[in-house]
Amino acid sequence: MASHTPEGMSWITWLKRRWPTALALAVTALAFGGSESAEGVAALAHALPVLPLLYLAMAKLRRREATWPGLAIGIVAVVGLRMLDLIPPAAFFAAIALALLVWAGMDGQLRRDGSFRVQALGMLFFGALALAGLIVDPELGRYLVAAGWFLHGVWDFVHLKQDKVVARSFAEWCGVVDIVIAAELVFML
Repeated sequence: MASHTPEGMSWITWLKRRWPTALALAVTALAFGGSESAEGVAALAHALPVLPLLYLAMAKLRRREATWPGLAIGIVAVVGLRMLDLIPPAAFFAAIALALLVWAGMDGQLRRDGSFRVQALGMLFFGALALAGLIVDPELGRYLVAAGWFLHGVWDFVHLKQDKVVARSFAEWCGVVDIVIAAELVFML
């Protein structure tokens, strides 16, 4: 006899439907323990702006199907920029966000699209938390970066519920990743 979830579906069916959650838990398990040093916190601060930037880009392009490829590009950019040590990833992502805002201002989207404006405000807010986490005392920085990741997880779940801007599977995946990383930062796991 197959086990069932509280909703009455088998665990296999539930896992097929919740694959983004399962993937998020697997990814965070593989990276577990990376936030225990100041360098680990800084790396997470530099990675944080990728998340709202992806939302901003998807709102600008209006191509939810490009969310996962956009994430892959963002991850490659973070890793590549950290390896090359030419420009801090957070500065690079701020420049891209500024370019998207200028583009949206030039084509009128910034004036007429409330969803894009919300994403722009999110980019500013989460980017400010990441930047603050990099420039303050490392212990306070840990909590600011954790707040950024946690609040972005909430942001993800709101977008998942509303089914807007990014792919639903990404919003679910990202929300779980963000909350787990925030917990790791707070509890220094």
